[in-house]
Amino acid sequence: MTELTPIDWAKRPIQKYAEFSGRASRAEYWWYTLAVIIAYIAVSIVESIIGMDKTVGPYGYLSVLLMLGTLVPSIAVGVRRLHDTNRSGWWVLLPIIPYGIGIALAGPAIMSGSMAGLGVAGIFFVIGLVCAIALIVFMVLAGTKGDNSYGADPYEGSSMASAA
Repeated sequence: MTELTPIDWAKRPIQKYAEFSGRASRAEYWWYTLAVIIAYIAVSIVESIIGMDKTVGPYGYLSVLLMLGTLVPSIAVGVRRLHDTNRSGWWVLLPIIPYGIGIALAGPAIMSGSMAGLGVAGIFFVIGLVCAIALIVFMVLAGTKGDNSYGADPYEGSSMASAA
């Protein structure tokens, strides 16, 4: 395997659009994440210049298209990244559960004016934040060396093996 450039790493999740099996290296995950963030910033600037921002809630039409277009590959590369650390891809749902409960509790609390209900919802939002931080830590950790239960080492045979 030849040495991949950052752009090559960033393109891999798009090329593997909905592939949830296998493993993704840290380079693949983080270069893709950086590329998506840069694309979103660029799209937001363009939308702001042409006056299309805040057309769909706080977002513009192009931002929504970008989010929808990158949703599946983002989840897939996250699942493969977790596989690289020998964790189940289901961990990607970790922050969604407390956030969902918080939203479910916040809606009725806001409608009824219940500050206690908002406090309980706030606790679930904090738990969701802690879960999101834990998920980021999992994404930062080095992958398992060699094969694991999810597949072959993504760096194996690569000149990037020493960088991992």
